[in-house]
Amino acid sequence: MKPDAARIDEVRPSPNHTERRVADGPDMLILHYTGMGSGEGAVRWLCDPQSGVSCHYLVHEDGRVVQMVPEALRAWHAGVGNWRGRDDINSRSIGIEIVNVGHDNGYPDFPAAQIEAVVELCRDCVGRWPIRSEFVLAHSDIAPARKSDPGEKFRWDQLFLAGIGHFVPPTPLRGGRFFGRGDHGEPVAAYQSLLAAYGYEVSTDGVFEQTTRLATIAFQRHFRPERVDGIADFSTIDTLHRLLTALPRSPFDHDESSAGTV
Repeated sequence: MKPDAARIDEVRPSPNHTERRVADGPDMLILHYTGMGSGEGAVRWLCDPQSGVSCHYLVHEDGRVVQMVPEALRAWHAGVGNWRGRDDINSRSIGIEIVNVGHDNGYPDFPAAQIEAVVELCRDCVGRWPIRSEFVLAHSDIAPARKSDPGEKFRWDQLFLAGIGHFVPPTPLRGGRFFGRGDHGEPVAAYQSLLAAYGYEVSTDGVFEQTTRLATIAFQRHFRPERVDGIADFSTIDTLHRLLTALPRSPFDHDESSAGTV
């Protein structure tokens, strides 16, 4: 297998892939953490035909980058998910696994060398594929009910400073009215509409139920990491509004033929 990216330290081919089901190649970049005890253990698992999972790239704590699946092929990294009406995320994306034991095992900080390598790899990927800034996402963004990775400690701000992804400085925490599970009414529906407009799969029925709470947690992990509690406080809502305002184009401005499974 010939490496796709410029900085590849090792190629470990995984058999867990299929052909992409879209004609134009990937237009999304999904970041994960491995959630396993060691990077080498994660590599072995992602290359094991019995695991049913894989990724395009894995980045070790020391910054070493491993490629496992060619970018032209569909790696099995995302599972069931949705973003702006797009499903079959695996067919639409490049998946990058970042070695970290995850929330269930202490969730350490991501080392600087690892973040630097992720930044370089992401810059390479978005430079070769038509990946819009707001389609550089966390696994938790596309599957809030199932996933929490790469989590609130990941340095999305550093990616943005390097020209990758979409980000605004989070609105500082403050008091004021907020919404939480069990609340309902037009203000809740308006908040749900903002989440849905940005990309999260939520209903806009005005009922702050578990789906809305989990989408709020996913949003906070990515964009307002200081407090991850699933409560739509002023800081969360204002950060979301500012992100929408800062988009280079309407979130609905895309080729409708790209929505749904192809």
